[in-house]
Amino acid sequence: MSDSHDGAGRRRRAPKRRRFLQAAGALSVSSLAGCLDVLGGDDEQRFEPGQIGSGRGGDYTPAGTPMEAMPDLSGEITVFSGRGEPLVAALFDYMDDLYPDLTITPRYDGSTALVNRIQSEGENSAADVFFSVNAGSLGQLADAGRAGELPSEVVDLPEEEFTDPDGMWVGTSGRARTVPYNTDTFGEGDVPNDIFAFPDAEQFDGVMGWAPSYGSFQAFVTAMRILNGEEETRAWLEGMLESGVQEYGDEFTIAQRIADGEIQAGFTNHYYIQRVLDSRPDAPLATAFTENDAGSVFNVAGACTVDTAADPEMAANFVRHLLSAEAQEYFIAETFEYPVIPEAEPIGDLPPVEDLQPPQDLDLSQLADIQPTLELLREVGITV
Repeated sequence: MSDSHDGAGRRRRAPKRRRFLQAAGALSVSSLAGCLDVLGGDDEQRFEPGQIGSGRGGDYTPAGTPMEAMPDLSGEITVFSGRGEPLVAALFDYMDDLYPDLTITPRYDGSTALVNRIQSEGENSAADVFFSVNAGSLGQLADAGRAGELPSEVVDLPEEEFTDPDGMWVGTSGRARTVPYNTDTFGEGDVPNDIFAFPDAEQFDGVMGWAPSYGSFQAFVTAMRILNGEEETRAWLEGMLESGVQEYGDEFTIAQRIADGEIQAGFTNHYYIQRVLDSRPDAPLATAFTENDAGSVFNVAGACTVDTAADPEMAANFVRHLLSAEAQEYFIAETFEYPVIPEAEPIGDLPPVEDLQPPQDLDLSQLADIQPTLELLREVGITV
């Protein structure tokens, strides 16, 4: 299917069918001029400030609006970041270096914890910008009346489906829910494309992993609860527990353990598989996608201004810079995420967004309703 445009001239993408991403053609970031390893442990490497926007081997120009075409940033900006320091500190450093009169003060914590902190601090919050790992936390802050409305110059940059309908937040990068699997154990046709098939699939008994304390997993369960109702979601969770699913603290570990053969499949965001394959290109690891269900949700990391921002215009311009060509290139190549601006495409062997099949009846803003999900997880015996 081809791209389409709405009346405002903004491109809308129609979904296409593509289920499997094989390991054979996995991205090797070492071949990219501006890109370094991600999540390499205590000695992990990052982008150097001068490398962001430097291109890939001289044959790549970052797509979108460059920072130099955006309003300059100056003064002090405090960013409450639910995105971890290893993932975004290099980008913040680059912006600090680009603008001599700018000082960025990041405060890192979990997205939910930061929302709670902003609300508890009230008018005394130091937050100018909230940078979230998922749309649900952004929606929570907006629903609490603590987000500032973004100007059209910011809201119009990403694809419309990656923005809040009321213009209170924008997505800055995207991630797809996936089912990574060990290719020494399973073939392409062995992995169901229906998320509800897994509890009853005997070949997956005792060999799957999940990370229920992880925000993206909770967003996935929230999507299931919204799309299928609480009772069907409860039955799915109980079925997975009965099948012997193993619990891990994070989804990167799940992808690593699948590659090691400790488990054979699991539920993770797409980029964790890519990070494993980047350092271990021959690992027996591939990615399957379910279709039109909660297991195929396409969520976004994103940002908004906070109503306590000392300079709301400058805070909005900071969010705008997260949608610049340089920032989008960083998210594409350094964190293996999907870009959200229409001019850019993912690199490596990732399928384009339009080739995925996320559920069509889910608005990302609905993922803010996470409290009933946490209660449900606890009720079935899962610690979160």
